Formats: sequence, structure tokens, C-alpha cells
Amino acid sequence: MIGPEITRLATTGLPRPTATLQIDVIADLVCPWSYLGKKRLDNALSAVHGPSMVTWYPYQLNPDMPISGQPFEDYVQSKFGDPKSLQPAMDQLVTSGKAEGIDFRFDRITNVPNTLNAHRLMNLAEPQSADTSSLAESILQGFFSSGLDISSPEVLAELGIQVGLGLNEILATLEDDRSKQIVLSQEGQVRQCGVTSIPDFLINKRLFVVGAQQTESLVNVFDRAMFGAESDLPTSEVIH
Repeated sequence: MIGPEITRLATTGLPRPTATLQIDVIADLVCPWSYLGKKRLDNALSAVHGPSMVTWYPYQLNPDMPISGQPFEDYVQSKFGDPKSLQPAMDQLVTSGKAEGIDFRFDRITNVPNTLNAHRLMNLAEPQSADTSSLAESILQGFFSSGLDISSPEVLAELGIQVGLGLNEILATLEDDRSKQIVLSQEGQVRQCGVTSIPDFLINKRLFVVGAQQTESLVNVFDRAMFGAESDLPTSEVIH
């Protein structure tokens, strides 16, 4: 069962709930549902107006993806079979995206990248007090709206500079094996806690939200996390 494992995720070396909303986002940067979930999270945080702290955790949908990536059509064929059978789901994503201000342009995606470098850039931004939400937005928008190769150090450097990271620091991080091992270690811990799909959101180390929930649902979860019954022990109710 996922509940006890998520409890471990909620209690391992992490601070207890405070008046600040703490959201741990588990996502991949080539996952369209992660993009929808991020947008709905942003809207929910804007709706509650309170202080918040958002931390991103890596989860690669395709951890065995070659460094060079895979042609989009080949990827769709190998993962989903007949591309025509996937078209209704893609059309629905386009419609859902428009409602959240996302311009999904699957026609511009020629290659599905390995996302390890993108997660390494996010990991670099976290302790630098850079705006990780803006960085994630730029990476997701770059891939889904412009078809950018978000595994490319040059592309990631440009996006990282926009949130205040230094060029030399970005390039050094993407060449440093230590940054790779840190991201893989974080992802391994997430998987060991029972996470098998994304996006997921751990709210105040108490409530674990599965999937790209609607904004209103997230606001309700925020209320429960902030003002629900207190306990001496962390809880980890899983909300689908």
C-alpha cells in the first residue's frame, strides 16, 4: 500500500507543518499532466494568497531514454502503439491545456529528450533561491509549446540564465557527475516511497495528492492541511 510509504516520505528529514504551505512536487519535465498539474497548483496558490514554499523532486518517466532522446513518432509508437489511438487523448490534453493557459503544440515536438539534465538544472536552482516555479515553467513551455530540446546544455543554460543562474555554474553542473548522482539519488528515494505515477503533491508533509487535480480541489486540500485536525504524528492520507 502506498500510504505507509508516503508517511516515510513525509517524515524523513523534513520539517513539520507550519503556517507556510509547503508543497513537494514530484514531476517530470516531459510529462503533459505534470504541466497541467503545475498550472493548477500555481492557480491554487494564488487563490489562497498565503506564504508558500514549493520544492521540486525528480521522477523520470523514461529513465532508460538514450541521452540523444528518441524521435517523437518512434516514442509514441513504442509506448502507446498506433498513434491514431492516442489522438483523442492528445486532443483532450490540448483542450485542457487551453483552459489553463498552456499551448500544447505536439506538432512541434520532433524528439522526446532524456530529462536528467533538466532535473539537474532544477536541482541547481533550488539552493540558489532561484525561482524554481518560473524555471520549471520555462522548461515545460519550451518543450511543449516550442519543441525545444530540453536535454541540450545550451538550451538549459539560456533558460537558467533567465532565472538568475550563472552560465559557468550551469555548464559546470551539467558536466559534473556529482549533480547527476544527486538527482538519481533523489529519484530513487521517491520511487522507494511507492510513487509510481506523476504528478504528485505532498502538502505540508500531511496530505499526498495524486494526479493533476483541479484548482478547486487543491485549494480544499490546502485548507485541510492548514486547518484540519492536528496530530502528534504526521499523517499521509492519499487523495486521488
